[in-house]
Amino acid sequence: MVNDNGLMVFSTERLILRRWRDVDREPFAALNADPQVMEHFPARLTREESDLLVDRIEAGFEARGFGLWAVEIAATGEFIGFTGLAVPGFRPGVEIGWRLARSAWGYGYASEAARAVLAEGFERHDLREIISFTAAENIRSRAVMRRIGMTHDPADDFDHPALPDNSPQRRHVLYRIHAPAN
Repeated sequence: MVNDNGLMVFSTERLILRRWRDVDREPFAALNADPQVMEHFPARLTREESDLLVDRIEAGFEARGFGLWAVEIAATGEFIGFTGLAVPGFRPGVEIGWRLARSAWGYGYASEAARAVLAEGFERHDLREIISFTAAENIRSRAVMRRIGMTHDPADDFDHPALPDNSPQRRHVLYRIHAPAN
């Protein structure tokens, strides 16, 4: 659905997925600075790096019509992170990803938002396949991938090219899901 500002917004039973607002930047920076949230990333982000990420996300929406939607809890309006689609810079395909504040963990929000994003990708953007990848030890994200119906073939796993050989996050697992047959 599109809101009255012409921006893509859609909802699930408990969540609203929408384009980014300036008021999202502060809680997003806090999320990106949290060592537990960023445990499976090479580094936490500074406020400036976090703001630049929001700018890149918004540029992606303009270029492709999809991106990483800001996620808020419908009942409270609380910003809790993002879930969405992105084009990885180092491999072909469209990736689904998520990053939620610790306060939002354990409620099924990542899976709920990801299912809505998969439907958006397959139905509105006519994607035939969506991938997701994460550091091999990221058990939480891998569980979300399985819950939303993605499958894993160890032959697809890879060493992330942007990470040094000695990085504990270098080894990545890749999951896939294909569009439902019509």
